Amino acid sequence: MAAEETTPLLSGGANGVDGSNATNVNGNGNGNANGGRRLGSEPRPSKLRGLGTALRGVFHAENRILLAGFLITLSFSFTQVPIFYVFYMMECDVYYSTHPPFAGPPGDRCSPSEITARTSTDFSLLAMSTTFCGTLNLFVAGWTVKKFGPRLALMVQTFVPAIRVATQILGVVAGGATGIAIFQYTQLITVIGGPVGYILVINIIAGEIVTPVRRTVVFGMLQGCLMLGQGVGYLTGGIIGDAFGIRRPFETAFLAFLLSTLYVWFALPYISPASMSNGKPEVKGLAAFFAPLKVIAPQRFQLRSGKIIKHYGVIFLCLGVFLAVLATDYAPLLIQIYATAVFQFNQGDNGLLMSGFACMRAVFLLFLFPRIITRGRKWYVSRQPAPAPVPCSPSSSSPSSPPSPPPRATDTTNALPTHPEELEAPIGSFAEQEPTPSPAALLPSDTAFDLFFLRWSLVVDGAMTSLAALATRSWHIYLAAYLLPLASGSAPAAKGVMTDMCAPGMRADALNALTLVENIARLATQGLFGLVFAALAAVGKPHLTFYCNAAIAMLAASVLVFSHFAPSGSRRVADEGEADGSGSGEGEGLLASDAVVGKGIVGQERR
Repeated sequence: MAAEETTPLLSGGANGVDGSNATNVNGNGNGNANGGRRLGSEPRPSKLRGLGTALRGVFHAENRILLAGFLITLSFSFTQVPIFYVFYMMECDVYYSTHPPFAGPPGDRCSPSEITARTSTDFSLLAMSTTFCGTLNLFVAGWTVKKFGPRLALMVQTFVPAIRVATQILGVVAGGATGIAIFQYTQLITVIGGPVGYILVINIIAGEIVTPVRRTVVFGMLQGCLMLGQGVGYLTGGIIGDAFGIRRPFETAFLAFLLSTLYVWFALPYISPASMSNGKPEVKGLAAFFAPLKVIAPQRFQLRSGKIIKHYGVIFLCLGVFLAVLATDYAPLLIQIYATAVFQFNQGDNGLLMSGFACMRAVFLLFLFPRIITRGRKWYVSRQPAPAPVPCSPSSSSPSSPPSPPPRATDTTNALPTHPEELEAPIGSFAEQEPTPSPAALLPSDTAFDLFFLRWSLVVDGAMTSLAALATRSWHIYLAAYLLPLASGSAPAAKGVMTDMCAPGMRADALNALTLVENIARLATQGLFGLVFAALAAVGKPHLTFYCNAAIAMLAASVLVFSHFAPSGSRRVADEGEADGSGSGEGEGLLASDAVVGKGIVGQERR
């Protein structure tokens, strides 16, 4: 390599936009946070340096991931509103294929209650098949990530739905019973790529790219982008269908999926599967396919005293998340059903209600949640007592041994770069094999506040949900729907805690396991609270459903009290009885003193 040549690597910082070092002819570096200038070369104008910093900030991998989440969710959401109307019209055609032609006003052609009942039944079957196939899709997506890397896995999760939407266009053209059958059978494609697997994969990419200290924040911002894409897609899909015909939303979604696939290929960084394994041997066969289930099992840790203990933090975390999703995921649908039954909301009113709910949740997760996590961590650390010094072993503190010399100060101005990530990245260099920034180690109590926030957000969510039962006017329902998202954040906080409770090489499996738990809870809550609401509505007290929902949220917060990180200074023990090189601090998954940065993975212990 020439003396003046620099390597196009991303530098890792809190925001991933730190300055980087560059070498000169003599091998000395003078890079700094303002953009390094090489000795013996012409200084770059200040305006170009400022433009380079701005471009690196706007087009940094973290922002590209957030935009990918928005675009893919937008693609999935274009057809969510029109698909119900399509089913309604196809059921209407099926009804009149066995009944006399309708002779009344055109607007009342599909008004018979039998058509509504058939539509509800077939659409429920479609939703259930999507849920079951989506659960299988989690395992397929997780296996694809390990085998081919997360970027290619995300491309599969966006290109395969394009094929599904293309076949659904044929169903719209066919209509009637044939169209319904085409829609039902196309849900089998969801096993390979669907709306559940892409959320898992893009969270895996975010967990690998961003620094550990920003992981929870980015998980929250990513979920906010997903909610924003969902809200925009719902509104835009309905408008396109009304203005240009019922086929156009499906055609728009098909093109949007293709564009999203291209965007993923060109914009997102490449992460090799080997870098995600943290040096562990690859597991093959069915064991690799069902590896996420192993993450939930109790983990073994070795204390400083040498005692081996079992840690149940992940089990209680998953149980708490299951109960939390059981309570919170049904709340939007519960508000719609209650508003329709009690306050006679129509389809337009419910659309406005849910649009406001999605937008408020997106605003909270994108702008308020990061500030709450950042400032909350500082507050939580200030409340914690100073850690006790680790006693030295007798052999290392022998009186006869000479004292070790003090460490030499490092000259940060003229230090020779020794790591690739310290070299300067040229502006706009988005190579196909783009290296990822090396995250910095977590500070003590960073994720301890995330777990603290997770518990109390469920308490606040339960309190706000119970207040919705007191609604006596229609604007009370709007107020409840717009205030309830302010208790969001439990899902990204749980992801941040989960990834730090598990070993660094198990982050993908940890997110897969947590997503699987959430998906099962979503399936359970539809049946559970549907029966509860029907039973309470039959006795004239549907508002009590909100109290049942709030009670489960409080129960979830109580279960999470038993979830905690491994004791400070302990080491994770592998299955064969040897320490696998990862330790634990009070608020982080690893001991900061034992963690080094390398290969884009945090927590590799010095050996």
